[in-house]
Amino acid sequence: LYFHTGCHIAMSPDTKYFAVDWLGVGVTRATLGIIGMGSIGYKVAQRARAFNMRILYHNRNQRRKEEEEAVGAHYCAKMEDLLQQSDFVMLVVNLTPETHKLIGKKELGLMKSTATLINISRGAVIDQDALVEALQNKFIRAAALDVTYPEPLPRDHPLLNLNNVIITPHIGTATVQAIRMMAEEAIANMLAVLNDQPIPSEVFPK
Repeated sequence: LYFHTGCHIAMSPDTKYFAVDWLGVGVTRATLGIIGMGSIGYKVAQRARAFNMRILYHNRNQRRKEEEEAVGAHYCAKMEDLLQQSDFVMLVVNLTPETHKLIGKKELGLMKSTATLINISRGAVIDQDALVEALQNKFIRAAALDVTYPEPLPRDHPLLNLNNVIITPHIGTATVQAIRMMAEEAIANMLAVLNDQPIPSEVFPK
């Protein structure tokens, strides 16, 4: 939000000076709550540690002690505890019947009024009507969404008219390098099946 608004200020034809009291919110030593500590969530934690963030996480299963220590992450058995303590809450879960509208009015009400909600998973993990209400009434500070439901949102959706939300068009993996790696991995899996070899990225049903 800070950079988005800052770019607008810097490029606006109406800008005559930069305000010295226009300040953002830093992440250093802030508390990051990661909901969903799979491989992606863990990589987020690795990067957050570089900013000296305090890292909390909620997951179906607690990770091994050595994995927690490697990134300085602390397990919250109850998601409510994570929501109440975090300055930034990041959703990194798969969309399942259990995670559909995982974050609703109750959960948003538990968050700090200064907190930011970040969603890089799937749009339906959040109750968007509840999120609109929370943002409009400043129950939380802001939201950053790479995913919505549906995608794209209808052009008259209220989320598009709020100044405390930033929405990107599901571009979390949209780099040349990432797309190439994904294609190479898919090809490697197909070749392994055709050659009756172990599948490198086999997914086992739970």
